[in-house]
Amino acid sequence: MAEIKVPDLGESISEGTLHKWLVKVGDTVGQGDLLAELETDKVNLEISAEESGVIESILRGEGENVAVGEVIAVIGSGAGASAPAAPAAQAAPAAAAEATAAEKESAPTAAPAAPPAPAPVPAPSADSGAYYASPAARKLAREKGIDLNGVSARDPIGRIQHDDVQANAARPAAAPTAASTAPAKPAVPASGAAADPAKPIERQRMSRRRQTIATRLVEAQQTAAMLTTFNEVDMTAILDIRKRRKDAFKEKHDVGLGFMSFFTKAVVGALKAYPLLNAEIDGQDILVKKFYDIGIAVAAKEGLVVPVVRDADRLGFAEIERSIGELASKARSNSLALSDLQGGSFTITNGGVFGSLLSTPILNAPQVGILGMHKIQLRPVAIDEERSENRPMMYIALSYDHRIVDGAEAVGFLVKVKEMLEDPETLLLEG
Repeated sequence: MAEIKVPDLGESISEGTLHKWLVKVGDTVGQGDLLAELETDKVNLEISAEESGVIESILRGEGENVAVGEVIAVIGSGAGASAPAAPAAQAAPAAAAEATAAEKESAPTAAPAAPPAPAPVPAPSADSGAYYASPAARKLAREKGIDLNGVSARDPIGRIQHDDVQANAARPAAAPTAASTAPAKPAVPASGAAADPAKPIERQRMSRRRQTIATRLVEAQQTAAMLTTFNEVDMTAILDIRKRRKDAFKEKHDVGLGFMSFFTKAVVGALKAYPLLNAEIDGQDILVKKFYDIGIAVAAKEGLVVPVVRDADRLGFAEIERSIGELASKARSNSLALSDLQGGSFTITNGGVFGSLLSTPILNAPQVGILGMHKIQLRPVAIDEERSENRPMMYIALSYDHRIVDGAEAVGFLVKVKEMLEDPETLLLEG
């Protein structure tokens, strides 16, 4: 028999959510076969069988939070059961019922009496840690000082979930009266509006990744003195280079010549000139990074992720384009590793691919700078006092942490990026 446990999920991740089971009880599996998909704060992981056998029991269902090292299934060498093993909380009432029936058979047949209603199984003490509750529910109960004895589980198998504890915490305390046993009234929608069949509302639970994104973006706005400065870039020179060189570049390197390699090189050059934008704050210290690992924001189905192009200062245009392409492909297929997402020093995000003309990007904490690219649009530009031309222009935005980056440095950084993009030859020298 082998226990299937939640594997180590990486730095700072202690639990995940069972996204999907790929097997069922009774299935025969071989060593290395995929058993389940696990969703974490950053990436989705696959859990595989460490030995061959038959799935005897599945202990955790889809959508449940599971902790690192927790047993979620059992593989045996037998034929397997036909259904998941019932939890102890379910088995206890059945055992009690059988014992009651046995006592009735052995007792003298006096006056017939109505069978007593089955008593609920008493919950164990808080110190025993034996509650049939998810790790997230236990954690929330500890934080809010809630006794799990008084929490009702909505799960059909009686497992107390995070939402059950949250609902208990939100319930106002009331004196124990006869009225307290009355059926509860239907919950009012979160918006406060009365239920109206003509105005249906669909409630969707946020994925673990979406919850993490939401939390970190709010934290970034609450902890950093975030400010955004803007400039615009004349993209004529870059578009001309791409037009003349893209076919030969593709034939030689087997990868397209996009805009991201130009912007990555320009950012590296500007970071060398303004190193505080390649830093982070640690308490009362500033950690200035002497490497250039550039995060590239990618919109995936499950939410935004920022894989990292390592040592971008040492890579050529083709290597940067190839790295970005591979990371974006992995992001969209949910095959990114945690190592792909960790340790970036600065981030670039391109809202222009979706048609954004201007935006104020939010910092990717603990980084102190992020560059936003936008849509290229023809606009009239004054060439001199007498002439103007329609030029392909792009607004660029730099959001920065004003705690360590002053306005002069931020503006200088953005001007440096602009100058290098408008004169791409300098990218070979400074990027």
